[in-house]
Amino acid sequence: MIPLPFAREQSVEESKPRRRDFASASVLLASSLALSFAANADENAQPEFKRLRRTQFIAALGDPDSSSGAAADEWGLWPLDPGPRGVYLRDYRSLESRGGKAPAKWQFDRKDWWLEEHGLIMEKPDFPLAPGKYIVTGGREVSSILTVYPDARWELSNGAKLYDVTHLPCRAARYTPMSDAASPANARLTDFPVKPGAEMPTVEGHQKQDYAVLFVIGVEA
Repeated sequence: MIPLPFAREQSVEESKPRRRDFASASVLLASSLALSFAANADENAQPEFKRLRRTQFIAALGDPDSSSGAAADEWGLWPLDPGPRGVYLRDYRSLESRGGKAPAKWQFDRKDWWLEEHGLIMEKPDFPLAPGKYIVTGGREVSSILTVYPDARWELSNGAKLYDVTHLPCRAARYTPMSDAASPANARLTDFPVKPGAEMPTVEGHQKQDYAVLFVIGVEA
């Protein structure tokens, strides 16, 4: 194993402890794993990275057993942990009464909304994921360099598969209504929390797209 060539740490405010984070304590494990995952790689061929002191999150689509693919322009990025910034489904009516403005200042879009495993409505990620190199992990045994190319192809280093760098406890799905009558109020609160690795629940009147969640703990300097 050879260490990744991290540059000086990014200067950002330290995260404060939060009761219910989208990321679990395994982020700490992921940070240490990323220092020594590039087995059999050419050190001179590796780009320089900066470690993120505040974990970011990728919403990814693709075959879990693949190490590369296309359509990364359909992937998104949460620069901030969207879990603590979310609104519980049980509080949807209150969110609606405020014109969709969440306490964390993001705007709810009834025509395109996101949900996580505890039943929290989240802000949308930023689309598309920008081309570049990202150090990603699922907080388990594997970390990898994700390369996103300008033509929207993506590739993981060292033979890692998308499943290997997916954080299984974090579930995320995108919901789009099929009629004007569709509403997040139709969600069944008893469907939450969702078990790690399980699909997100359906919501009456909506189409659903499940996304894999990847931790981003470093980016190309």
